[in-house]
Amino acid sequence: MQKLIAALFTIVLMAAVSVVFAQPGPPDLGPPCGGPFGPPCPIDGGVSLLIAAGLAYGGKKTYDISRKKG
Repeated sequence: MQKLIAALFTIVLMAAVSVVFAQPGPPDLGPPCGGPFGPPCPIDGGVSLLIAAGLAYGGKKTYDISRKKG
C-alpha cells in the first residue's frame, strides 16, 4: 500500500511541475521604476530592516564571544 501511495504521489508531483512550467510569462511592461534615467526604485522598506537586524545580530554575537573569552 505504501508503494502505491508513493507512486501516486510521484506521478501527481510530476504532473504539477509540468503544469507550472506551462504558464505564460508576465507581460513586458518595460523597465521597472522608469526608464534608464528615470526615478530609482525604492529599496528602503525591507532592506533597511534586514540590514538593521543583521547589525544587531552580529553585534550580539560579537558581544557574546568577547564575554566568553574574557
